Amino acid sequence: MNLKKILVTGGAGYVGSGLLRELLNEGYNVTCVDNLMFGGESLLDLWHNKNFEFYNFDINDHIQLEKILSANDFYSVIHLAAIVGDPACKLNPVLAEKTNWQSSKWLIDKCIEKGVSKFIFASTCSNYGKMEDPKEYVDENSILAPVSLYAELKVKFEKYMLNEIEKSDTFSPTSLRFSTVYGLSSRMRFDLTVNEFTKDLALGKELVIYGEQFWRPYCHVKDFSNAFLTVLKSPDEKVAYNVFNVGDTNENYTKQMLVEEIKKILPSAKIKYVQKNDDPRDYRVNCDKIKKELGFKITMTVPDGILEIKRVIQEELIKDPENQKYYNIPHERK
Repeated sequence: MNLKKILVTGGAGYVGSGLLRELLNEGYNVTCVDNLMFGGESLLDLWHNKNFEFYNFDINDHIQLEKILSANDFYSVIHLAAIVGDPACKLNPVLAEKTNWQSSKWLIDKCIEKGVSKFIFASTCSNYGKMEDPKEYVDENSILAPVSLYAELKVKFEKYMLNEIEKSDTFSPTSLRFSTVYGLSSRMRFDLTVNEFTKDLALGKELVIYGEQFWRPYCHVKDFSNAFLTVLKSPDEKVAYNVFNVGDTNENYTKQMLVEEIKKILPSAKIKYVQKNDDPRDYRVNCDKIKKELGFKITMTVPDGILEIKRVIQEELIKDPENQKYYNIPHERK
């Protein structure tokens, strides 16, 4: 049996490392390209899998990437590699522009040239910026109003991919606008809202909250993998040149609501609220389209995520959660 070959860029990261395992479990042949900016421990247990191949280089190295694309007949490319998040892009805007826009554009053009069938892009709900009407939800047809370089570059690439390249029956690109991620991963991060809040309170620290009234949608990292698999298995006519919000419409929370959920399992939590009225990002997202059109359903909720992070901290599975390796930008110990 000839297994379908998938290339995952950024596969050693927080989202990618879980996705690699799910793809291999589903019987795909998986190639991962990653520059190991945050180490490669998340890949160790895949090393002996005969259906897994790994290459250590940056996606800005087009010569190497061209070699891999030419040497393999990839059915799909799942494009995760990026400078991830608003703070990291702000810290290194030149690298962000190069990685998140120029190399992404180069990659999709090359995929079309090489006859790749499906291209799945990890985008973000940050693209929506601030809701015009705080009582309403944004959906895939809402105006995009990015307020950070990270989101601006995602929007720029999305527009190129969905509207500017010449449409073809043999190429099926899809953009997944992901909710704010949380949960356990083999490349763990504690600089994400749910993970960070739970970690601090599980360690008995006081949590300082800025702007408790602002909304975000949330989605467990495991369900990110489920969304990629859903698109991979969906017929092209449902996903080609299409965009889907990923998450669940019921999983929109304000920061205060997150804290209330954490207090249910950590009742003695110490919280301090600092009033802040100027967060440029404030959005509640409707995720019904992916459920209705592709049959996608989440398997984990924010309370599930809080519980697993609390246990991992209290059982000391992760001994030093303040270690720099769990953060995408420079982190001072609290």
